[in-house]
Amino acid sequence: MIRAKGIVLIISGAMLWGATGPLIEWILSNSELSVPFMLTIRLLVAGFGLLAFLKIKGTPLKPIWHHSYWFRKLIIFALFGMLGVQFAFVAAIEASDAVVATLLQFLAPIFVVIFVSWGLKKWPPMYQLFGIIGTLFGLFLLLTNGSFTNLLLSPVALVWGIAVGLSFAFYTLYPGSLMKEWGVLLVVGWSMLIGGAVLGIITRVWRSDEWSLLLDWKLSILLLTVIVIGTVAFVLFLSSMTYISAIETSILSSMEPLTAMVISVIWLQQELGKWQLVGALVMLVCVTWLSIAGEKKQKVS
Repeated sequence: MIRAKGIVLIISGAMLWGATGPLIEWILSNSELSVPFMLTIRLLVAGFGLLAFLKIKGTPLKPIWHHSYWFRKLIIFALFGMLGVQFAFVAAIEASDAVVATLLQFLAPIFVVIFVSWGLKKWPPMYQLFGIIGTLFGLFLLLTNGSFTNLLLSPVALVWGIAVGLSFAFYTLYPGSLMKEWGVLLVVGWSMLIGGAVLGIITRVWRSDEWSLLLDWKLSILLLTVIVIGTVAFVLFLSSMTYISAIETSILSSMEPLTAMVISVIWLQQELGKWQLVGALVMLVCVTWLSIAGEKKQKVS
């Protein structure tokens, strides 16, 4: 029963997160909202909502600010983890589409392997090299549809896609001790609020002409839907880790790009080439292989 609960949580979280991509793509394509403005609103509202929820539950919000060590780690995570991954993801959607941006997020395990191997000053084991080569081959098929002379993504989209993988790797590796010490929701809530505030200050969001666009109630409801779905998805995803193994989490999280793909095809009338579909499948299989082989390696050692 406990394992079943974890499976329901991860599938629900992955599908909700996968659904946010096409929603964001539709907003960017059918309104004048810019990436910085939309992301500022999204982070501020989500961060404030999470912290308000914790306050209602009686969780102290300020103690983390009283320790300089944890304060610095929180700021770094908020800027380079939370804001970094969110901005890169939304910018990748704007430059390409929701399906490609979600799949490029799966480059993160490659960068994790590189970072860890660099820190240990040794080459990664063979199973990791196999996973990396396979993932890159799948990425090649996704970007070219199997043609050596045909790049289906602009250089800008490719740069943002790589940024998604890099920032997601940092997002995965860096905050472990921070969340263990202070709790996931508190760290995420403050990180979203800080990231949104910094982005708002940089872009001078209070002077933006885009505020008037929010008077369109349909657009405002859709934006609020993206904020709520994205936040709930993140909480469900993290909660599932308590009930199921990392192997099952890695496999079932593949529902993210699959959900984005189905919604994009049905709702946005988007089409992928035959070899692009093969590339997406190869990427998912190889990322899953990296996780499974890594888990088995840890158990043996």
